[in-house]
Amino acid sequence: MNAAAVIVAAGKGNRMRGDIRKQYLLLGGRPILWYSLKTFESCREINHISLCIPEQDFDFCRSNILTHLDFPKKIILVPGGAHRQESVYNGIMAIDCDMRKNGIIVIHDGVRPFIKAGDITECIKWAASDGACILGIPATDTLKSVNSRGCVTKTLSRNRVWMAQTPQAFQCDLIKRAHEKARQKGFTGTDDAQLVELTGQAVKVIRGSGNNIKITTRQDLVLARALHSISGI
Repeated sequence: MNAAAVIVAAGKGNRMRGDIRKQYLLLGGRPILWYSLKTFESCREINHISLCIPEQDFDFCRSNILTHLDFPKKIILVPGGAHRQESVYNGIMAIDCDMRKNGIIVIHDGVRPFIKAGDITECIKWAASDGACILGIPATDTLKSVNSRGCVTKTLSRNRVWMAQTPQAFQCDLIKRAHEKARQKGFTGTDDAQLVELTGQAVKVIRGSGNNIKITTRQDLVLARALHSISGI
């Protein structure tokens, strides 16, 4: 299957409250972003990677991540946008035109370092047959709908509620059209699957892993370092 990846790591990391962007913080002696890149590089279905980072970080990324690693696959540095959705669109448009017409695009948060190549492959397989596929995990806590005053309005059934993760894989023409439609309407979604949902396309959800965490806060980093010490990735 012909597939390309868009790895998004253009965030400022404000919630981390540090001088270094979260994607470059060290995990086991290597930048967090390194792990996502390494896994996607090892996935045989992926033949192109668009890495979306702040443009001012290009030299840093080349010197501290890319040049010290043996990445035979094509990795293109793409300037990030004002927000994540714009960064993803930039990454999609940096992919070869032929790939955008025929193939699968896999979108992943660069600060989810514990993703497994097998999960990427499964997402690609389902996207090829169903059009769109994302990773997710079932909700385990009791879920409450709360109003603007902070009061519970309803207890939600968690039986049908899943928490979305990345990667999220889509047929190329589908995700491109979904992004362009959102841009035309000035709509910003919370993930790429939401943009596809708004086109009327069904999105397949397959089970991910609780270890596939997104490192956003300092508490996340503490957990990630504990997971790394156990898993030894």
